[in-house]
Amino acid sequence: MNRYYVDLHIHIGRTWTGKPVKITGAKSLTFTNIIEHARHEKGLNMVGIIDSHSPEVILEMESLIQSGEICEHQDGGLIFGDLTVIPGSELEIYDEQSNGPIHLLMFFPNLTIMREFSSWLSGHLKNIQLSSQRIYVTGLVLQKKVKDLGGIFIPAHVFTPFKSLYGKGVNKSLTEVLNPDLIDGIELGLSSDTHMADQLGELHKYTFVTNSDAHSLAKIAREYQVMAMKEPTFLELQKALKGEGGRHIIANYGLDPLLGKYHKTVCAECLNPLNHDDQLCDQCGKNKVIKGVADRILELKTADTSPPGRPPYVHQVPLEFIPGLGPRMLEKLVNHFGSEMAILHEVPYDALTEVVPAKIAELIMKAREGNVTLAAGGGGKYGKIAD
Repeated sequence: MNRYYVDLHIHIGRTWTGKPVKITGAKSLTFTNIIEHARHEKGLNMVGIIDSHSPEVILEMESLIQSGEICEHQDGGLIFGDLTVIPGSELEIYDEQSNGPIHLLMFFPNLTIMREFSSWLSGHLKNIQLSSQRIYVTGLVLQKKVKDLGGIFIPAHVFTPFKSLYGKGVNKSLTEVLNPDLIDGIELGLSSDTHMADQLGELHKYTFVTNSDAHSLAKIAREYQVMAMKEPTFLELQKALKGEGGRHIIANYGLDPLLGKYHKTVCAECLNPLNHDDQLCDQCGKNKVIKGVADRILELKTADTSPPGRPPYVHQVPLEFIPGLGPRMLEKLVNHFGSEMAILHEVPYDALTEVVPAKIAELIMKAREGNVTLAAGGGGKYGKIAD
């Protein structure tokens, strides 16, 4: 088996003609820019681009195939040198079984199937051009369609307070809205980790994935996983999510939950941290609360330990969180050492100090080892390194 760096949740901001796809995504997030940045700057081996249902994005992918810049692998995936693209989609359901909107990820092996899925979608949502649109079918119907097309189905950022399975969508169990047998994995999101998620016993049978949910090029690979596969293809990804034939996730790499935007319960008006049972903010007096992921998981807790064989979750601070490491200095590091993956995992301290000040090199090493002090985030505001 080989080791591959994988981030399965990257948004398209604009099409190649400049039309918006993910409204909140950066204009620089075109398909072509994403694959070049993910391959050359980030050092990833597989990415999921989850707005690939948009017709103009399909046209761009087809154009790149026709020009020979990318090609389709017989086992699924679009090959761009040593990077494989898995075309996917993020959709929102809010049916009569759910308490609120839920975001879901689905992935397909090739453009023929993605075109078929896009055509089907166009009859069930208002704007096929845009990302994360509400689809007017039930979660169960969507799951069946994805599986009929041979796709992968993964609930997205399942604990965030807005637009997620446990944050808003259900009272207690995913079975309220989804068929548990048609789920291929669970995306944890930036404000939780494996230890937290495994407090829900019903999640023990699923593989956890950690992805960036990138809305800009810089955010790509802020969370990712290392997978053991024979080669980076759609078929191998399916097997790795199921743990078949020696394929598996070796480790999940993600933010310490304290750095996530929704870890702590806060006042919605002033972001003052609140205790779980607080009804009024002692700072502004308002009673609008954004429940943090940590408190929501405690409400749902049914287990104390992870199941046997669960991969390690490595708390890793993305380089953009390092104080003093601005875009220009980061670009200098990447140009010197080849990729952000190399800087995060491989480059020794002495080599780093040849390119950046010793203080920055020390923080990179501390972040790699999990030895930085963090101030928790909440209410949509990221945590930060307190060192």
